[in-house]
Amino acid sequence: MALAGLIPPALAQAAYALQGRIVAVSDGDTLTLLAGRDRHRVRLASIDAPETGHGRQRPGQPFAQAARKALADLVAGKTLTLRCFERDRYARDVCDVPLPDGRTANRVMVETGLAWANRQGGGKYLRDEAMTGLERQARDRRLGLWRQPGAVAPWDWRWQCWDALENGRSTSIC
Repeated sequence: MALAGLIPPALAQAAYALQGRIVAVSDGDTLTLLAGRDRHRVRLASIDAPETGHGRQRPGQPFAQAARKALADLVAGKTLTLRCFERDRYARDVCDVPLPDGRTANRVMVETGLAWANRQGGGKYLRDEAMTGLERQARDRRLGLWRQPGAVAPWDWRWQCWDALENGRSTSIC
């Protein structure tokens, strides 16, 4: 009972599995799994991929389409069993996506330089501590988005670009 206070609430929830076929990939960290007749929107745990565009007020980041395509190449059409942790505020299941070869799609996206280890909010969304090392290796090897100087993490992009445009502030970032 004393340990309960040491475990952050998001991590204290019971893990669960979802099995089904991947029927859509929205971007580099979001997909749709069809389990029976139920569709589950899934957010890949521990990562944040470049933002895709959503009109003039929300332009996309460099490498967003490359990240979406890479994730689709890894998982689209496959029947997989996901290891899930919780549902987020957008009602998406937050999951690790194990691949048939033993890797996870989550780690592959970071190690190929197509996603960041999600350190937003002081790292409260980082479930896999190995992600920071994988990101550092991709950065050192200048893979994917690390080829561009000054890559901006999606959690900063959303604020610096989208929020500025939506609120009429000038910005040079997007």
